[in-house]
Amino acid sequence: MKDFKQIRAELLSKDFTIGEGPFEGTYESLKQYKCPKWFSDAKFGIWAHWGPQSVPRQGDWYARNMYLQGNKQYNHHLENYGHPSQHGYKDIIPLWKAENFDPDYLVKKYKKAGAKYFVSLAVHVDNFDCWDSTYQRWNSIEMGPRKNIVGMWEKAARENNLKFGVTEHLSNYHHWFGPSKSCDKHGELKNIPYDGTNPDNSDLYFSTLVEKDIETDWFTTDDTSKEFIKEWFFRMKDLLDKHKPDLMYIDGGVPFGDVGKNLMAYFYNNNLIQNNGFLDGVFNIKKLEKLGEYVKGIGVFDVERGVAKDILDEPWQLDTCIGNWFYQDGFKYKSALTVIEFLVDTVSKNGNLLLNIPLLPDGTLDAECEEILESISEWMAVNGEAIYETHPWKIYGEGVEKTVEKTSCHNESSFGISSSEFRFTAKEDTLNIFSFDWPSNKKIIVKSLKTNLLKETIMDVSLLGYNGQIQWKQDTQGLHINLPDEKPCNLVWTFQVKLA
Repeated sequence: MKDFKQIRAELLSKDFTIGEGPFEGTYESLKQYKCPKWFSDAKFGIWAHWGPQSVPRQGDWYARNMYLQGNKQYNHHLENYGHPSQHGYKDIIPLWKAENFDPDYLVKKYKKAGAKYFVSLAVHVDNFDCWDSTYQRWNSIEMGPRKNIVGMWEKAARENNLKFGVTEHLSNYHHWFGPSKSCDKHGELKNIPYDGTNPDNSDLYFSTLVEKDIETDWFTTDDTSKEFIKEWFFRMKDLLDKHKPDLMYIDGGVPFGDVGKNLMAYFYNNNLIQNNGFLDGVFNIKKLEKLGEYVKGIGVFDVERGVAKDILDEPWQLDTCIGNWFYQDGFKYKSALTVIEFLVDTVSKNGNLLLNIPLLPDGTLDAECEEILESISEWMAVNGEAIYETHPWKIYGEGVEKTVEKTSCHNESSFGISSSEFRFTAKEDTLNIFSFDWPSNKKIIVKSLKTNLLKETIMDVSLLGYNGQIQWKQDTQGLHINLPDEKPCNLVWTFQVKLA
């Protein structure tokens, strides 16, 4: 068995590195970055946000909330596992077996649903590495599944010709595990310390938070130890070296000042080497208060559970989930229609959709997830050509009834598309019109294509999935389209307009 204490002690003498290549650990240098074509063409990826926190089937942030007396997850833990002074998150980890995990089956299903890239969670804020980690004993080889989860995902993605990505959620949440250092404030077990106070567990419950408001203050702060920062860097380098992902996602902005910049430079320089001098990698960063630093142009902008206000000038990514981030019993999922609405809206604004499909603890999908994926597969089989390898048109949509104040994370609850709206994408001489309604009179009018507004000439109009001739005319009111008797698919419909 590895001597992780010795390995971590030796780590302190290591120097940070940016690898060999043109990128340096400065924002000026990182702004050389250009998003690769594969990403801007891909439009749709699927993510497995999966780890030990799926075991209780109680949703996201279980490893933290189980230490907050009165929280639903605390109550669940007390009832099902015991008091966190004796049975903490460390005791949940061995229960994650992933006994029915079949990554090849899952990736094939995701590919059928239209995904062009697959992303694996590598380490969540629970500090558990889902790969054969060199520096962290709390990893999926040493305990839990005793499998290299990231490695198995990578193998399946590569064999199915999907680009492969990884996500880390540790860097910007250094005090997230603070509650594990606390105790009950009332009741029979008042003042009995939780298991996070045990020094034997300090390499799991990493936060040194003692006197701050541990119920609300989880951010990385300036007092983060140099030892933790160095450990984070080399754990991420270890992940990149072993699995060579095409995409790296950080849950926040650039962490730890120069150290975070060095990691980005290392990723880009190594990606250049891996791709014979061609930069083909994607590094996702977010713009969130207190969660690292965001600088435009150094990577691909990511928006978590949010929507864009308008067309963005560079490719970007929306990441969201059909349910909770980790599996939660009884959680109401987004429907296939809602997922498609998010996809179409995002692509019309120059973005990609990265969709998390929550897995059960054993590594399988529940029946509802299977059904949603099948519905998405059916829609993509008909309409995918209006999604992939497209770019925004002059405007992203028509008849928009609900807009957001700005492009930002966590605004998706205000998103909705009414039946009278349209979205647009374009490719070469083709304009794609997405219609969210199939009216009973079988007539639609696209007012953005009035003769006095559209400079190009409309040569033909067709409906994806329908082999017959579509009747249409254009005048000063717009483009009038007569719908056929039969629908080519059950959800959103795509008309292709040939322009000259």
